[in-house]
Amino acid sequence: MPWHEQLLAYLRAEKEKGRKIVLATAANRNIADAVSKFLGLFDEVLASDGSHNLKGRTKLKAIQEKIGTAFVYAGNSKVDLPIWKAAQAAILVGTSPRLKKTVCRDIQVEHNFPGVDRSLSVWLRTLRIHQWLKNLLLFVPLLTAYSFLRLDKLASTTIAFFVFSLVASACYIINDLWDIENDRAHPRKRYRPFASASIPILKGIAVAGVLLSFAFVLALIVSKGFLIILVLYFVLICSYSCSLKRYIMIDVIILSLLYTLRIVVGSVVTGLIISSWLLVFSVFFFLSLALVKRCSELVSLEQVGRKVACGRNYRISDLAVLYPLGIGSALSAMVVFGLFINAPETQMRYATPNLLWLAVVCMIYWLARLWVKTSRGEIHDDPVIYAIKDRNSCVVLLVVTSTMLVAHFMKLRLTL
Repeated sequence: MPWHEQLLAYLRAEKEKGRKIVLATAANRNIADAVSKFLGLFDEVLASDGSHNLKGRTKLKAIQEKIGTAFVYAGNSKVDLPIWKAAQAAILVGTSPRLKKTVCRDIQVEHNFPGVDRSLSVWLRTLRIHQWLKNLLLFVPLLTAYSFLRLDKLASTTIAFFVFSLVASACYIINDLWDIENDRAHPRKRYRPFASASIPILKGIAVAGVLLSFAFVLALIVSKGFLIILVLYFVLICSYSCSLKRYIMIDVIILSLLYTLRIVVGSVVTGLIISSWLLVFSVFFFLSLALVKRCSELVSLEQVGRKVACGRNYRISDLAVLYPLGIGSALSAMVVFGLFINAPETQMRYATPNLLWLAVVCMIYWLARLWVKTSRGEIHDDPVIYAIKDRNSCVVLLVVTSTMLVAHFMKLRLTL
C-alpha cells in the first residue's frame, strides 16, 4: 500500500522517545488490525465496527473514553476539526492550504507534513497525454489517400482525434482504478498516481465522467455513426480493462484491433475508402507492437526475480513463445507491405512505386531493433513511449513518410 513514509518515520521516532501511538480510524476493524499488524507501530487500535462509524465527533468520544483528554491528533480532513480542537496539539498530514489556515488560527500545530504532489504534471501523467499520439492513426486514411489538403476532411478528422483522445484518457483512469491492486504489486506501475495515492479515487471518477460526457457530445456533432462507433470503442476498452486483458493472447489481439479500429474510424469520418492491404498490414504490425508491450513487462518482472505477472495470465516462461510470435507478426506485416508494392493498383497509383522498398527496409530495421531492445530489457512497457523518446525511431518515421510522399508524387528512374 502507498504509505506516508515521512509520517511513519516521525511516528517511529516519537515512539522511541516513549510516546504512546494509537491508530484511530474510521476504517473497518479488520483493515485497521491488518495495518497495525503489518506496521508494528501502534500500541492500540480504535476502528469502526458494524454499529459505529468512527468518524468526527464519534471518533473524538472514543479517543477520550480510551485515552483521556491529553493527546495529540494527526489528521488531514475537515471532519477532524472537532478532534483537533479537543487535542493538546495538531499534526497536519497533507491538508489543503485553506484547512491548514483554519487549524493554525485556533490550534497549536506540532508538525505539518505536506501533501502529495497533485500538480498539473501529475494529472497529465494520469490522463496519459503522450498516448494521444496513438490517435494520429485516424489521419492515416487522409495520408494514404493523399487528401490531407482537403480542409473539410481534415477538420472532421481533427475533431475525431480529440474525441478519441478524451475517451482514451477517461479509459486510462478507469483502467488504473480497476487495476489499482495489481499496479501496486508491479515494480514500475506502483508509482502511477492512483496506485501511489497521489490522486484521490473519487476525483479520478469525476474527471473520467466529465471527459466521457464532453467526448460523446463532440462525437454527436460529427455524426451519429461516429457516436455509435465511439460507444462500441468505449465498451471494447472497458471490456478489455475489466476482463479480457486477463486472458492470454486475447489481450494482445484486442490491442492490435483497437489500433486498427482507429484507422477504420478515420475512414468513416472522412468518407475515404481504405484498402484491404492497409487493414491486413496494420493488424500484423500492431499485433507485433502489442507483443512488445507484453514481453517488455515480463522481462522487467524477470529482472526483479518474479515469475508471474499480476492480474494477467502470463509467465516468464511464456517469453519462449511470445518472442517468435511477435517477430513473426512483424515480418508478416513486411511481407504484406511488399505484396502491396507489387499490386497492380499500387503500380498505377504511385509515380515511383519501387521507391517504397526503401520504406520496407527502414521498417524492418526499426522492428528488428525494437525486438532486440525488448529482449535486453531496454524498452518501456509501452513501445509508443519508447518511439517518442528514441531518436532512431523518429528518424525512421521521417524517412518512411518522406519516401512514401516522394514515391507518390515524383517520377524517378529506378530498377530492382
